[in-house]
Amino acid sequence: MALMRCDFHSDALGMGTSMTVILPQRTSSQIGLTGSAAAGDPPVLYLLHGLSDDDTIWLRRTSIERYVAPLGLAVVMPQVGRSFYTDEEHGNRYWTFLSAELPRVCHDFFRLSARREDTFVAGLSMGGYGAVKWALRDPGRFAAAASLSGALDVATRRDHPTAPLDPRVWHTAFGERAVAGTDDDTVALLGEAAGGDPPALYVACGTEDFLYEDNLTFVAAARERGVPLTVDFSPGTHDWAYWDAKIRDVLAWLPLRAADG
Repeated sequence: MALMRCDFHSDALGMGTSMTVILPQRTSSQIGLTGSAAAGDPPVLYLLHGLSDDDTIWLRRTSIERYVAPLGLAVVMPQVGRSFYTDEEHGNRYWTFLSAELPRVCHDFFRLSARREDTFVAGLSMGGYGAVKWALRDPGRFAAAASLSGALDVATRRDHPTAPLDPRVWHTAFGERAVAGTDDDTVALLGEAAGGDPPALYVACGTEDFLYEDNLTFVAAARERGVPLTVDFSPGTHDWAYWDAKIRDVLAWLPLRAADG
């Protein structure tokens, strides 16, 4: 594998930003690890971070580099602050950065497949929300999307009785506007997905997680609208032991084309 921290200028943000990138490499002489690569441009997984983290966190808290080595899969991990992957009401245009600029920059910088069947997105917590939102708003881009412990009912999160969102974060991202029924409401976006051709969806959450209720709401809404998805609810809480285990399940679930040895 090739690993890089890429610092670059974002026109959407009007400032420099960073992403951490894993690129596949076919190898045979590494001790304890064999790298693989698919024929042609490699498939890509956009892997999104949570509220308190940055683009390095998946690499620091999991063995994601080792997990993807035999798969021939590139992984792009962008940095979006505490934006909830939105064009912030009182901040910066992180949705525009993520959904429009980042894929273009990545394809300019790296040799990545642009085919829908080779493009995936996943994330945890805030990143799980971002992954599902991106997949439902731009279904033609992705073959599959996965949420781990995602904030999938964000419209109720500001005033949730047991786990409200920090009002400063909410105000920056969403201002005083109502989120319910908008393009930032993943539950509402399921209505647009019904009857269409949405990406395959994977929703995992620990049953002891404070966001478990959000995930129940999202899954019930998907089933009511006839949107197919894979559901993995099992014991676990909102921590890296859970996410390190579940990202391996996500990688096994992705419809990847076979990599060469």
